[in-house]
Amino acid sequence: MDKQYNEDGFIPKHGGYQNLLTFQKAEIIFLGTNKFCEKYISKFDRTYDQMIQAARSGQQNILEGSMASGTSKKTEIFLTNVAISSLDELRKDYENFLNVRGLTFWDKTYPYYAELTKKHRTPDQTYETFRKGIESDNPEVAANILYSLTNVTIYLLAQQIKKLEREFLDEGGLSERMTKARLEVKKKQK
Repeated sequence: MDKQYNEDGFIPKHGGYQNLLTFQKAEIIFLGTNKFCEKYISKFDRTYDQMIQAARSGQQNILEGSMASGTSKKTEIFLTNVAISSLDELRKDYENFLNVRGLTFWDKTYPYYAELTKKHRTPDQTYETFRKGIESDNPEVAANILYSLTNVTIYLLAQQIKKLEREFLDEGGLSERMTKARLEVKKKQK
């Protein structure tokens, strides 16, 4: 999938979502949310399915947006924003989980906050990077780790949208590239 483009054509390279930090983090969130829900949320509670679906939607919309980017910047931006919306819903579920149970929310003054912030800057993060916290027997730890992952990913997705906006303004969309390519072919034919 990394080479999904026509070198000589007007459709730019697209796909490569596996290399996006936002996708990598969304994948950790999806896997972690499944573990979290299995451990701390009853399967009969509507929240169980909603949290898993929100985590899945976050990940899948990043993937879909990346794959659609070659032919539609509009779709890529739209789906990236849908990923933000899904993950924001999930973030609120983790916040509610902590509040309803009277558990501590880790703000910047909390002792583990600095260490967790460092972990977010670890290169090449995978589920393993956060496994100990996500699979903790302490629901406060697990919820705060997943809340933090979700929060950081939402921030990164917002930055990704800003970049996509700049790229669109600089490079235009598919229609513009198609017209330009067609005009160049006509020019060569003359």
